[in-house]
Formats: sequence, C-alpha cells, structure tokens
Amino acid sequence: YIVRRRKMIVASLIFLVTLIFVIWQPKGLQIGTTAVIGAIIALVLGVVSLNDVLIVSDIVWDATLAFIGIIILSMVLDEIGFFEWCAIKMAKLSNGNGHLMFVYALILGSFVSALFANDGAALILTPILLAKMRILKLNLKTIVAFLLAGGFISDSASLPFVFSNLTNIVTANYFNIGFAQYFFDMVIPFIVSVTVSIIFLWLILRKDIPKDIDISLLKEPKSVIKNMNLFYFSWIFLGVLLAGYFVGDAYNLPISIFALGGATVFLIIATLSKAVKPKNIIKTAPWQVVWFSIGLYIVVYGLKNAGLTDYLTIVLKDLSLRGDTIAVLGTGFIAAFLSAIMNNMPTIMIMDIALHDIGNQAMIYANIVGCNLGPKMTPFGSLATLLWLHVLSQKGVKIGFWEYSKFGLIVTPPVLFIVLLTLI
Repeated sequence: YIVRRRKMIVASLIFLVTLIFVIWQPKGLQIGTTAVIGAIIALVLGVVSLNDVLIVSDIVWDATLAFIGIIILSMVLDEIGFFEWCAIKMAKLSNGNGHLMFVYALILGSFVSALFANDGAALILTPILLAKMRILKLNLKTIVAFLLAGGFISDSASLPFVFSNLTNIVTANYFNIGFAQYFFDMVIPFIVSVTVSIIFLWLILRKDIPKDIDISLLKEPKSVIKNMNLFYFSWIFLGVLLAGYFVGDAYNLPISIFALGGATVFLIIATLSKAVKPKNIIKTAPWQVVWFSIGLYIVVYGLKNAGLTDYLTIVLKDLSLRGDTIAVLGTGFIAAFLSAIMNNMPTIMIMDIALHDIGNQAMIYANIVGCNLGPKMTPFGSLATLLWLHVLSQKGVKIGFWEYSKFGLIVTPPVLFIVLLTLI
C-alpha cells in the first residue's frame, strides 16, 4: 500500500509539473519537448516501463499520424485560398446582417472542425476570420464575441467523424469502433451540439453583435484563389477522400492511411500545380504534436500504473448500474470536469482504460462528448484551445484566463447536458 501510494504521489507530481510547463511554455519551450521530458523522467523514476512506452505508442500512433495528415491537408488548402474563399463567401451571404454573419461564421467553423479537426479550425480558420473582421472595422467587443464563439464551436462540432478530434481517433481505435459505425452513432449528437451551441452562443453574445456590417470592404471570393483549377479539384478530392474512409473501414484499415496518405497525394498535386512550396508546408507542420501525444500519454500511463484508473473504474461501474441516464450524464460530466482541469488528451486515455471492462457503448460515447466539450471551461482544457489562444496572442488579441473561463463555464454545462441526452 505504501509503495503504491508513493508511486501515485510521484506520478501525480510528474503529471502536474509537465502540464504546468505545457501551458506556461517558459522561454518558448515547446509542448512536445515538455511532454517528452516528462515521459523520460517518468521512465527514469520507474513510474512507467519500456513496455508501457510500447503500449502507449501502439495506442496513439494512428491518431497522431492522422492528425498530422489532416493538418497538412488543411495547410495546403489554406495556401491556395480555400478557407479564405469560404470566409468571404460566408460574409457575403449574410448581406451585411451582423446576426446572420455570426450564425454563418459558426456554421463555417462547424464545417471546418468536422472535416479538418478542431485543431485545424483553431490553426487555420481563426487568423482568417480575425483578418476579415479587422477589414470590416468591427470593434474589439464584437471581434472577441465572434472569436469566443468560434473557439467554442471548434470543439463542440468535433464529433461527427473519427478524424474530427484526436480524442475520437484514440477512443475509436481503443474500442475497435469502425468509421461508419462511429459516424452513424454520432451524427445526431453532432447536429444537436452545433444547433444548441449556436443558440446558446447567440443568446449570450447577441448584445455585442452589430445589426449591420458593411461587407463592401471585402474582396470578391474568387479573387483570393491562387489556382482556380486546383480549387475546383479540391472539392472533388475531399469528397473522394471522405468516401475512402468508409471504404477503408470495410477493410479494417488504419485511419492514418487515408488522412496522411490523402494529404501527401494532395500536397504532391498542389506542388506540381506550382500552387504551394512543399518545404514550407512540411517545415511548418505541427510536428511537436507527435511528441506531445506520445510524451503526455506516457506520463498519464504512470497515473494508470499508480492506480488512478482503478478508482475511476469503481465510480464508472457504479454509474453503469444506475440506469442509462445517470450512467451517460455521470460519465460525460466526469470526463468534462477532468478535461477542464487536466487537459482532454490525458483524460480520454484514463477514461478509456477505466471504461474498458464495463462494456457500455453509450458511456464510451459520453466520454468522447465530455472530453470534446468539457475542455471549453478552462483555457488549458484542450490542445485546440491552447493553439487558438496562441494564434490570437500572436495577432495582438489577448483573452484573459478569467474572461475565457467565465464564458466557458456559462456556455459549456447546458450544451454538454443536452448533447449527452441524445446518447441515451
């Protein structure tokens, strides 16, 4: 008992210090480097073994490679003007109606998050929307309202496909949930999540949205496209790629084959079209996320070895015996709370391990919903939010800890509650 207790204390300290440095990033220390250092310390102190490292690598390799593929594809599309075209088209469709523009911006954010992952929405779409709002000469309050709403929707809309969020990929792989099965189980929660999120976000932020916006200041959508043929081809390519995921599912192929393989093919086509410079794309791709995923999961596995998942399993088993409603709501809110305080990436792994022997599919999906929406309650709840805040700070927009948390704590619980009810 004493040895196990010491292990728990050491594992918890390593995790807390690693997480603090991931959030703080002193002197430009990158998140992946911090996570790997934490993993090495856990290995040296005996919190995890070399065999644990192999187990973790087996769990996260597909999710990590798929994520890299999705981001590379997003970066190539961004380079040819795809997302800027979408943003301007969205603004033009509103006909200058501020409230319509707000709703359309959130629908666009949902589309990008679903197809290009929540991190893609944070990295790619946020700076484009910010630039357009500055061109439209919107005041700071309005800009912050649009950005807060966009940041929220990037996670709340990351439910429909396995590749829409790293948490989805890890859980689908861990429980052997097929691409098609996952989609058909989560499409209704996705629709409800987007709809309810838009309603709540509009109700809370409507006072900061102007009635009329002068859209004549914006360029014509077609003027931002660098290669029109490649732009038209990209829509066909995305449709074929999406179909490929379903075909791959029938043959039990890893999702990263299509995500990373598709991104590589599209990068080659774009390079041959002289629309992008591949060196720039590969160089600026978020490789640190690879080390972050593997490193932080190894650190978290130390908590599992120390017995944290055993305590969670006891709680979750008790919930599973109390009926579907309590089981789903309890699992979702536990996952959400843990994600908010210790980041959703380690939470999804701990919760997946704890749920492994319970065999309740609705609780597995509740865990995903909780880990995708719950992080919005704090600025450090998810990698997407950390990236989003980093992008904004680089662009001169500072959103404080309490400003963000106050907003997140108001919006997240009711949206989470309603979405979880759709799983019952």
